[in-house]
Amino acid sequence: MVKEIERAGIPVVHMCTVTPISMTVGANRIVPTIAIPHPLGNPALSPEDEKILRRKLVSKALLALTTEVEDQTIFEN
Repeated sequence: MVKEIERAGIPVVHMCTVTPISMTVGANRIVPTIAIPHPLGNPALSPEDEKILRRKLVSKALLALTTEVEDQTIFEN
């Protein structure tokens, strides 16, 4: 589905915990997340720290969304 949305001219960021799967499905912009049961959070953190973590992941995704890419790119830290 990611490839079809991109093909329509809409940039997409695929946020996932298992980046090889994203590579296999053809996602162009990939942002690694935390863990399979909690991709965008960590219940072991305090609410304040979890908010910081989530904001960092969303900020990274927004950066990826606005970055031109030619090939599949994983946006690490």
